[in-house]
Amino acid sequence: MFKLLRQADRLDAACFMALLSFFCFGVSIFRRFYAGTWGFFFLNWNLFLAFVPWALTSLSFIRPGIQKSIIGVLLLLLFWLLFFPNAPYIITDLFYLRVIRNMPVWFDTLMILSYAWTGMLFGFLSLWDIERILGNKLPRPLVTVISTFLLFVGSFGIYMGRFLRWNSWDFFTRTSEVLTDIGNRFANPFAHQTTWGVTLFMGAFLNIAYWSFRLTRRRV
Repeated sequence: MFKLLRQADRLDAACFMALLSFFCFGVSIFRRFYAGTWGFFFLNWNLFLAFVPWALTSLSFIRPGIQKSIIGVLLLLLFWLLFFPNAPYIITDLFYLRVIRNMPVWFDTLMILSYAWTGMLFGFLSLWDIERILGNKLPRPLVTVISTFLLFVGSFGIYMGRFLRWNSWDFFTRTSEVLTDIGNRFANPFAHQTTWGVTLFMGAFLNIAYWSFRLTRRRV
């Protein structure tokens, strides 16, 4: 019975996230025809990338064998962590409000926030799945610490994507260059103040948002 309830919850979440995604896509289509340009249409690609972490963790529940294997869990965590920063990354697309100005700023602000919120929900739902997976193997307090840490790691990934323009797949295609950039920031932290400023403050924001999300879920 409990398993069936969990499956129903996941189906409800999938339907709700599909509804939010279609709403965002519809707004972008409206903007395309109203403004006559493709400005901000890239948000749909960013939202797809935000969907990937949740798709990965959902796959591990559809195929439970992944969670029973240590190697399977480690591979899931690796790929999840590579794509997780894409979920909250959309927040930084607010930067483009200074560049793309062929619609009222209030409209574009609300549109970007809609995408950003949907992307963050994909990320938070996937992190919640990660907690459930780790909770079967580790003490709950440790899982909480790991979740907090992963949100800061995700914030570092946001910096890498927004400011250094690295993509998730660059870790595989340009591994040495990505690792060099990461290593430089750890070896010379005071020479990269923006890196750690973005990581710490964005990480704090994501933790506030995520644990607020968790608190709300527990009260429902």
